[in-house]
Amino acid sequence: MAEVYEFFAGGGMVRAGLDPDWTCRFANDIDAKKAAAYRANWGNDALHLGDVADITPHQLPGQADLAWASFPCQDLSLAGAGRGLAGHRSGAFHGFWRVIEGLAADNRAPAIVAIENVCGTLTSRGGADFAVLMRTLSEGGYRPGALVIDAERFLPQSRPRLFVIGAHDRVALRDRLHSPDPQGPFHPPAVIRAVHALPPDVAARTLWWTLPEPPPRTLTLTDLIEPDGPDTPWHTPDQTARLLSQMSPLNLQKLAAARRNGTLTHGTAYRRTRQENGHRIQRAEVRFDGIAGCLRTPGGGSSRQIVLEVTGDRLRSRLMSPRETARLMGLPDRYRLPTGQGDALHLTGDGVVVPVVRHLARHLFKPILGSVRPSAPAPYSA
Repeated sequence: MAEVYEFFAGGGMVRAGLDPDWTCRFANDIDAKKAAAYRANWGNDALHLGDVADITPHQLPGQADLAWASFPCQDLSLAGAGRGLAGHRSGAFHGFWRVIEGLAADNRAPAIVAIENVCGTLTSRGGADFAVLMRTLSEGGYRPGALVIDAERFLPQSRPRLFVIGAHDRVALRDRLHSPDPQGPFHPPAVIRAVHALPPDVAARTLWWTLPEPPPRTLTLTDLIEPDGPDTPWHTPDQTARLLSQMSPLNLQKLAAARRNGTLTHGTAYRRTRQENGHRIQRAEVRFDGIAGCLRTPGGGSSRQIVLEVTGDRLRSRLMSPRETARLMGLPDRYRLPTGQGDALHLTGDGVVVPVVRHLARHLFKPILGSVRPSAPAPYSA
């Protein structure tokens, strides 16, 4: 039985992705509404509500095999325009790492540390934030490696994310788990450039994880669309007409191609503000490739993803439902979402894609744990 500490846990999507032979010994989140969703689905035994900066190592029982941290992304999302790890929100990483340092001082360092965040982390502040992450893990006794995994390999949602996985020095890694050079789709050029820009001492301890590709995805957006009902109200004709008026000629061409198809087709749209001819204008940008755009947290009506349904000349539009967003994150329909629509969308938009966690656990975490050397007994247990 493997054990996990789940930091910045949200609604427990990491826990949902781990196999039943994993036990969560400690979970933490600062958001009371997300914590309520966590309790509704997983119970209250492992959950601690509060700021990660206030957690002490003695609050964490035993010695976990994995510590997962999906810390806030807001200061990293603009690829260097924000404050990065020096920011108030993304800087929560430092509070998490102080806990890991305390566990190490107690001889309870997890065998694996997994960090998930937006791909902008690779370029934030000219690559300085990525270098901080990699140096922090390296100097903390972990050999880190970076991967970019897009949710669209598992589910019909475009959601690329950076995963930094660190294996503790006490782990005698098998050769098949990493390679001398980058390879495969999970080491795209952005990762290669970021790693090559690391200081030599950090780069020397960096690993190129070998992760197999999943089977081809079969699900499409249409498979996850809810039937008509009170939770899926369609826009009025005037609202749909306004949406059409916000489409550029290129996006209208995409819609026309979907109409010519003649069969039931679902697409998605986001309203975005663009600069055109020196003016800021709101545009509706659509896609009909069977994949939804990346889910975001609701920050006003313009950030809500819109579902488009086309059958020949018939066009309907509506806001994407909370349950549809949960399905796009890989959560089963038995998962209890918050009753408030905004709270549910905030939870899913901030979450980790469940099948991605499952793929990492099966093909990387478990094999790594099979290489762990026995360590001295932990001085603290509960």
